[in-house]
Amino acid sequence: MDLHLLIDNLTNPALLFFFLGIIAVQLKSDLQIPPNSSKFISIYLLFSIGFKGGQELAHSPLDAEVFQTLFFGVFLALAVPVLAFFVLRRKFSVENSGAVAAAYGSVSAVTFITAVSYLDLHDIAFGGHMVATMALMEAPSIIIGVLLISWFSKDKKEGVPFLSLLKHSLTNGSVLLIMGSLLIGFIASDAQAAGIKPFTTDIFKGFLAIFLLDMGISSGQKLRSFFKKGWFPFAFAVIVPLINGSIVAFVSSGLSDEIGNRFLLSILAAGASYIAVPAAMRLVVPKANPSLYIPMALAITFPVNITIGMPLYFLIVQST
Repeated sequence: MDLHLLIDNLTNPALLFFFLGIIAVQLKSDLQIPPNSSKFISIYLLFSIGFKGGQELAHSPLDAEVFQTLFFGVFLALAVPVLAFFVLRRKFSVENSGAVAAAYGSVSAVTFITAVSYLDLHDIAFGGHMVATMALMEAPSIIIGVLLISWFSKDKKEGVPFLSLLKHSLTNGSVLLIMGSLLIGFIASDAQAAGIKPFTTDIFKGFLAIFLLDMGISSGQKLRSFFKKGWFPFAFAVIVPLINGSIVAFVSSGLSDEIGNRFLLSILAAGASYIAVPAAMRLVVPKANPSLYIPMALAITFPVNITIGMPLYFLIVQST
């Protein structure tokens, strides 16, 4: 791996704020981001990336590459949970296997946003359709995860109405906001977009740094109890995302020649949801243990992706 890329990413101020959050927890500091502020920053980041993606999409031709990428993203969201489920069943219950599989088939919006910042740092452009791909990958994995649980569960009484699950997946706040912002950005003219550019662009990195500080605090709080669960969930949370991201970084050359698009597709394949999927699982699969799938996605996979994963996928994309 290119040592310069790794060092460059590890010294990114936003990432260093993430580590500061983890250190604060270990030092038992009272440092915290107020919940209302954290929620606002989450909304802002999703709005900003969605709006900018819509603007990019408005200036991009809707060619075969766009539709192939969207199709491939949905395919990943369907295939990854199925493969992960049968690996996880070796150690976990049906309910926990389905919940973890859904998380790893879905995407991490925060990892995607951090990857966009990474591309900005290297002055590399990407297509607005990548934002749409991210949004489309949320719902399928949730549905597949719950269907797997329903099919393999011994308690067949715990059926989940498909339409109810679909509605919950599509109306999830993060999905609705990113898709709505994408549409608004697509409709808005260049002059109208320029009017809010200081809000959507100029302060983006500052808000991202504060948000990653909050993520670091959340991760640090979950690490101690998580390590008591043994080696398997830790190994899965490290190895599987790196494999998924690396494979997609390699095969994505058949979809696009654009480094930025291929890199973001790799990030989408490697990410794990700790927002949309947990919200759905708590509602429809209460037997699944959130102290397992949330720390795996947030406390392990997220930092692995933004420290090791991003330079690795970027290197593969550049060399293929």
